[in-house]
Amino acid sequence: MTVSEIEEPSLRHVQVNGVRLRIAEMGKGPLVMLVHGWPESWYSWRHQMPALAGAGFRAVAPDMRGYGQSDKPAAVERYDIHHVTGDLVALVDALGEKTAILMGHDWGAIVTWHAMLLHPQRFRALVAMSVPYAGRGSHSLVDTLRAAHGDNFNYILYFQEPGVAEKEFDADPRAILSRLYLSPGSPREQPLVRDSKRVAGGWIPRLGAPKGLPTWLTQKDLDYYVAEFQHAGFRGGINYYRNLQRNWDTTPQLADAKITAPVLFLAGDKDVVIRGASAQSLETAMRPAVPGLKSVKLIPDTGHWVQQERPVETNALMLEFLRAL
Repeated sequence: MTVSEIEEPSLRHVQVNGVRLRIAEMGKGPLVMLVHGWPESWYSWRHQMPALAGAGFRAVAPDMRGYGQSDKPAAVERYDIHHVTGDLVALVDALGEKTAILMGHDWGAIVTWHAMLLHPQRFRALVAMSVPYAGRGSHSLVDTLRAAHGDNFNYILYFQEPGVAEKEFDADPRAILSRLYLSPGSPREQPLVRDSKRVAGGWIPRLGAPKGLPTWLTQKDLDYYVAEFQHAGFRGGINYYRNLQRNWDTTPQLADAKITAPVLFLAGDKDVVIRGASAQSLETAMRPAVPGLKSVKLIPDTGHWVQQERPVETNALMLEFLRAL
């Protein structure tokens, strides 16, 4: 069966872990759960789901809590790592399975790394994209960033300010999404704010407006994302960032925890998250905490949105890893 012969994913809601999640699903076979990042949607996996279904897997991609058509709890702490990994465990149960293979990108990678650590009996392999894991740090990321940036703007620190970032983004979802969903070399206008101090402004004016869409994103794709955030707002997704300190405070048991299940790490070689690191340096950094790491693959001339920017290459690496399990 070719990809072109497979229907679009079906969408439905399931009740899990105290929230109602919308899921996209496609195919039959071993369960592969695809976990999106910020600011994204199940739709971020639109190129992977047909490939997985065509290869004999059951692909399920939720709108994570706070996103799209899923529930958006009011309390910030309901987006901590225990709740969001608990959603994945409960989703495996709701789908009638004992275990699943995980794939996560961006914040989805953070969530899936921790799902492997906190619930190792429920998840048997991982494809992590864009955000590596090298063990629990000696300090929280928030403390590290505050020490490094001081009064200067940093988007993660900006997101710690209650109500501020979501007010900016909710007022113009297209402005923030169109500025983020670009390739490393995408042409932009000059940013309106160039002062590095936080008091100079929010995030949108610091990002130059795009001069066009990247080749991997159609107008229909962007319109879909914009509509999802017009419906959901940005608060839920930003609340994941607001739990960075809480996540660190509540997981001291992970200080020496290791991931022994098979793992593939995949990223674009120009992804800003990996800061120019080579595959070898990433492997060296990750292996002590991830002895199950099978390989690190960096796709050339590719940025942060790897599975959307390079779906053919991503799917080939993903399926090669899955077939070897």
